[in-house]
Amino acid sequence: MNHAASAEIIREYGPFPTGDVAGVSFDGARVWFATGERIEALDPDSGEITGGVDVPADAGTAFDGTHLWQIAEAVIRKVDPRTGAVLATIPAPGKGGDSGLTWAEGSLWVGEYRAASIHQIDPATGKVLRTIKSDRFVTGVTWVDGELWHGTWQDDASDLRRIDPDSGKVLERLDMPESTGISGLESDGAGRFFAGGGQSGKVRAIRRPGHAAAA
Repeated sequence: MNHAASAEIIREYGPFPTGDVAGVSFDGARVWFATGERIEALDPDSGEITGGVDVPADAGTAFDGTHLWQIAEAVIRKVDPRTGAVLATIPAPGKGGDSGLTWAEGSLWVGEYRAASIHQIDPATGKVLRTIKSDRFVTGVTWVDGELWHGTWQDDASDLRRIDPDSGKVLERLDMPESTGISGLESDGAGRFFAGGGQSGKVRAIRRPGHAAAA
């Protein structure tokens, strides 16, 4: 049986004038979030936008330690975060139905929204290596300390859930407040998740269960 609790939102950023927030990632210092035609860089301490790059960006965002990866329509672009240069392009597994994106263990992990699936793909080719099924529409995706978490947003209800990466079974669930959705998702590797808020134009920091988190 999974453990359900209310999500603890510890900070809200925005709303930003850039519009809807889609994918979200974290480079160890800045939160990157996708806004349609640009990926913005947010200082999570000050709450200020400190930069960004112009690149098509309507779904998931990931950071591999050096480069950003960004979904737009049916492709994933590898982007230099300093210049915005597109270094490579691979097909997205959902062919335009893709949502979240994260990097872990040398692979990209892609949420496919209505298919309620998470695909592990080869970042060089886009080849699907395996697929994990969930039981609700998948938005943002992140790995932290060997745990696979993803956001959901379905029927105006949203939650953050940890699932078994082999079976897809829900192990833990954090329910978001009413009318508060999760689009993109990323962990800071410690006590916080950063979650995109879709049409709200906000990014939210959510406490990771069992961990202290900086305010």
